[in-house]
Amino acid sequence: MLVSFLCGGPLALVAWTVWEWKDVGRAQPVDCTKAMAFAEATLPKSAWDARCTATHWQDTFVDVEFRMPRREVRPWLAGTYPGHEPPPSCHADVCLDVGYGEPPAPGGAAAVNVKVTYEDGDTALVHLGAFDL
Repeated sequence: MLVSFLCGGPLALVAWTVWEWKDVGRAQPVDCTKAMAFAEATLPKSAWDARCTATHWQDTFVDVEFRMPRREVRPWLAGTYPGHEPPPSCHADVCLDVGYGEPPAPGGAAAVNVKVTYEDGDTALVHLGAFDL
């Protein structure tokens, strides 16, 4: 019995560790309300096709993607992140980088990056990324 415990205990510990760490660093679907709260924001009421994922290991990374009416993008950004202006240039139609500094609020992001691409007609595709330190 002692031999079983001495050999089986470490094996069980290794198996448990592998099981617990199998998803570390892998993006997992999350509730968009929680993802947006992490980014100090809320989904616009007019948003659709929202997809939200989070990756956890030493830091938390949240990715949110949704569509909304193009005419509502700038008012939503101004209301969500007041006092932050889009940079003069970016690799999308509209960009916004928001930094909250160190350390971030408990349970909140240290920085948020928003990129908006105008699609056909009146639709805008919004990609929001947020992370802590």
